[in-house]
Amino acid sequence: MERAEGKTGENLALRYLERRGLRLLERNWRYGHLEVDLIMEDDLYLHIIEVRSRNAPYLISPAETVDWKKQRQICKTTLFYYKYCGYGMDYPCRFDVIALYGDGTIRHVENAFEFVY
Repeated sequence: MERAEGKTGENLALRYLERRGLRLLERNWRYGHLEVDLIMEDDLYLHIIEVRSRNAPYLISPAETVDWKKQRQICKTTLFYYKYCGYGMDYPCRFDVIALYGDGTIRHVENAFEFVY
């Protein structure tokens, strides 16, 4: 995904999630070469969100492109975020994927994957 397309996708995802009551904490939070697209919260969870988009039709959905390697990177980044912000390991989080399609469809995959390390 090109940088401009990525920012547009993240803006769409952010507006979508804010309309559903989530509050933005961080955008493109980095630790070294690791990055999380959006970190948001509600009254129950810290939401770690990966945004993926596709303009052309493909055999797999954008959400399915978040493979085990990417999941592991997201989880590792989340651990650094917890430490950086002083969260206890008992503070619940959820890993979601926002899939954006070229026709404007947004698919929110809640609990897209479990913590892996």
